[in-house]
Amino acid sequence: MSRLSLFNSPLLLGFEEFERRLDRIAKMQTEGYPPYNIEQTGESRLRITLAVAGFSETELSIQLEDNQLVIRGRQEEGDDARDFLHRGIAARQFQRSFVLADGIEVLEAHLSNGLLHIDLEKPAPETRVRTIPITAGP
Repeated sequence: MSRLSLFNSPLLLGFEEFERRLDRIAKMQTEGYPPYNIEQTGESRLRITLAVAGFSETELSIQLEDNQLVIRGRQEEGDDARDFLHRGIAARQFQRSFVLADGIEVLEAHLSNGLLHIDLEKPAPETRVRTIPITAGP
């Protein structure tokens, strides 16, 4: 079965990479753990906040793989000495990914009160105008 492309118009040239990113987003897991917020904190700044209660800084990792921000959490398995009567707090590993547009920079990340904050900055759009000279034929 052939796949219908959103960008098969002859007027849209060079959007193959954009289409590949959309495909990657569509294939991402839709699992809701951990929950997260995305907020605009300034004119050109964004913040991703993940609820990672129970994870320490050493159990979390953030990597930028091409234009994909990948956050992973893996808790240490050291609960053998503890005898739980009820265990309702999730202690599972996770991976959450976000595809970033070209030019978005990751500024910093910090963990506070069980929330992992990742600050991003998006560049101002550039206006480019260029005149192309026309030459006469031979």
